[in-house]
Amino acid sequence: MDVHGKNVLVSGAGGGIGGALVAELVARGAARVYAAARDVAAVEPLVRQCGGRVAAVPLDVTDVGSVARAAARCADTDILVNNAGINRNMWLLGPTGMEDARAEIEVNYLGTLAMCRAFAPVLTRRQGMIVTIVSIIGLVNLPINGTYCASKAALHSLVQGVRAELAPHGVRVVGVYPGPVDTRLTAGLDIPKATPAEVAAAIVAGMGTEADEIFPDPMSRQVHDRLCADAKAVERQYATMIPR
Repeated sequence: MDVHGKNVLVSGAGGGIGGALVAELVARGAARVYAAARDVAAVEPLVRQCGGRVAAVPLDVTDVGSVARAAARCADTDILVNNAGINRNMWLLGPTGMEDARAEIEVNYLGTLAMCRAFAPVLTRRQGMIVTIVSIIGLVNLPINGTYCASKAALHSLVQGVRAELAPHGVRVVGVYPGPVDTRLTAGLDIPKATPAEVAAAIVAGMGTEADEIFPDPMSRQVHDRLCADAKAVERQYATMIPR
């Protein structure tokens, strides 16, 4: 779907990828971008920078009332971008593994499900699109970050299921699988990272194609190719990356 002239809601707009997506959507000609965040103060610079084309929307995806209010306020949304997410950087058997897993599932999976359910009637009426930011490590578990990977694996399955349910209604559903991106979620990790602007540009470009999946950076594309060739070999490699 061409974003030009469309109304787009981006959750988690106060973060690195979210903010870059808002800016890229405006640059590509979106009519209105709803920059949704728990703390609307975080998106006020985007509102000032982009003038009347960006509106700040308070949104906590874990709060049913907050999600319902956003859906009612933004009832002209053509494209929903599910970007809100958290990463506790914990392994499954780690000291806080249970509480971190619950928090990540609550935001990354259940919060996204709540958004899809709330906006499905809107997007059906407008023949719109859902774009969900998953992660390349939603396709293979990186044990040192195991709880996050598991939540993103659940999110990958959610994308597939919602795609099937909404296809008869003319709503396109796309999953995005980035590798490491230079945001606060990866702060302190000494690894190659794509910039939020690079990833946002690739995502918006991919939305204009017929692809069901977008791999927006070199590392995600490389890992995807390797998973297609020999998924078990990638799993074994990642299994060596365990906490010491």
